[in-house]
Amino acid sequence: MSNTLTDVIPLIDLADWRTGDAGVQAAAAAKVDQALRDSGFLMLANHDVDPQLAADLRSAAKAFFSLPRETKARYETTVGGRGWLPSGKEANSFAGEEADKATPDMKESLTMGRPYATGNPTLDSTAFAPNVWPDEVPELELLATTYMEAMYGLYDELLRMCGEALGLGREWFIERCANGTRTLNINRYPSLEETGVPKPGQFRVGAHTDWSIFTLLDRQPGYGGFQVQLSDDGEWLDAPFVEGTLLVNIGDLLARWTGGRWRSTRHRVLPPQESAPAEELISLIQFCDANVDAIVETMPAPIGSGTTYDAVLAGEYLRQRAIQATVK
Repeated sequence: MSNTLTDVIPLIDLADWRTGDAGVQAAAAAKVDQALRDSGFLMLANHDVDPQLAADLRSAAKAFFSLPRETKARYETTVGGRGWLPSGKEANSFAGEEADKATPDMKESLTMGRPYATGNPTLDSTAFAPNVWPDEVPELELLATTYMEAMYGLYDELLRMCGEALGLGREWFIERCANGTRTLNINRYPSLEETGVPKPGQFRVGAHTDWSIFTLLDRQPGYGGFQVQLSDDGEWLDAPFVEGTLLVNIGDLLARWTGGRWRSTRHRVLPPQESAPAEELISLIQFCDANVDAIVETMPAPIGSGTTYDAVLAGEYLRQRAIQATVK
């Protein structure tokens, strides 16, 4: 896989932030700031999440995805919900300003989040609906819960680095993201042997920007790989892969908050390839979301870049994006 993006998707060593003195920590935060300006992406090394935990979670997820469709259907949900989302039900690829629902994503997903209650019954029944744990794979609950808790610690560290980088104080983003939905998506990308030839313009995940604050991606490299688009000329480049690291990118809400200082960059997952017809991949995708009642307003200069966005309510913004991506 090409490493042509390593200059703008740098490797951030989390050990520098955790163990360095104030100067080393400031330098690490500045490196994060530059990465998010240049590409909106970085690779996170020395994150200390046990690779065996991720491997075991993948194995449990594969056991679920291997169940008969009629069994998985008992756990079916919609985009943005918790449970099983079948292939063909989500369209991330955009045609103009609307999702291109003629080319839905070639993936199936299992989605869960942390248990939390705001006290608002309407909100809690949607943003914080109970997790759906399949009886057929009992080990999945503990593995997913343990993995999510490890991820929460990581993106809290990233949020503190971001607060440091912008001179806002290390708790600024923590206070505004502590009560978010914290969703984990486990995506299965079926093989070409299973899917057949993709439709023209169809991808495992279509070209899109993420919706919220941070995405922490544990991915498997493959021929149907992960690509990013950094320029307006339409060129797509393979994202670098370093074993043992997480690929991290920001979403639209963080880009809006920083007035475009930090980039929410289009990316996609290629369709299954003829050169690897049996390739099946599973990605673990942890999202860091703002508090559902957080008002995201553009920061002025010198933090913001001068681009101004309308203020949005974080939870409602995510709800509308889920509706736009839903294929009925």
